[in-house]
Amino acid sequence: MAELSKVAYVFPGQGSQSTGMGLDLYDSYPSAKAVFDEADASLGFPLSRICFEGPDEELTKTHNVQPAILAVSIACLKAIGEAAIVNFPSPTFVAGHSLGEYTALVAAGALGLADAVLLVRERGRLMYKAGLKNPGSMLAVIGLDEETVKDISLHSGTEISNINCPGQIVISGATQALAEADKLARARGARVLIPQKVSGAFHSALMEPVIAEFSKIVSNVRFQPPSIPVISNVTARPLTDADSIKEELVKQLRNCIQWQGSVEYMVHSGGTIFYEIGPGRVLGGLIRRINSELQTFNISGVEDIAHLACKESATN
Repeated sequence: MAELSKVAYVFPGQGSQSTGMGLDLYDSYPSAKAVFDEADASLGFPLSRICFEGPDEELTKTHNVQPAILAVSIACLKAIGEAAIVNFPSPTFVAGHSLGEYTALVAAGALGLADAVLLVRERGRLMYKAGLKNPGSMLAVIGLDEETVKDISLHSGTEISNINCPGQIVISGATQALAEADKLARARGARVLIPQKVSGAFHSALMEPVIAEFSKIVSNVRFQPPSIPVISNVTARPLTDADSIKEELVKQLRNCIQWQGSVEYMVHSGGTIFYEIGPGRVLGGLIRRINSELQTFNISGVEDIAHLACKESATN
């Protein structure tokens, strides 16, 4: 059995979605069905149907996809618990990438599910609103180091918005600024440049028009001290109380996501095993690029849970 001090649960962010996600969990585990039912009731519309049936253009709307990914991730976490895999380790840390930080807060008992889905739906609505006011987008830069990307951002009027792993950095900015950044990155030898399919320049100053409104919304949500350390996206350090969580969520909207730093903090604190819980397989790949010696496992549905259970049976 893994030592508790070595285990982290990590939760995905926007971009990991796919139509049909969560349906197998809903059909197989009453605890997962209860998550979707609670989310639907809290939001006042059938989010679960959008997860299960789409269409894609409806699911990928920012205000839909954020609560959808959160609900599927928590449903998956609940299904793991219901499966009662005897030696499945509890986490010493939880963390999530951007939107996934809200899932981590639910997993740590700092935020209730009903409040969480409402909060991230509002977050998505406001991010879209900011994108209309200040049109922009995001660009993943592959194959350049952080100092080079900083220089490109400085000369193009963009900002670094995600430091995901060595050689994978995302920048945000206005459309014209991103075009200039693309040109500069190519000239500096970027291996790949990937425009992100998002509705705005997230995690940058272009989100500023909605910060005050979002701050007011966050201030009215009840948070509890987390039962498990939640590693901050902004500081890459643990969040320990309700006030620091509220401050974090507001800052996160317009500041860089320090994913590499968050993983490095958990590793420095003894983390060696990372379970990515929720749709997609993005985080496991990033974590292995940060440190190839780490063990990573993805749990996104019934098949993955069954595989874990079979593996457990084989070792007993």
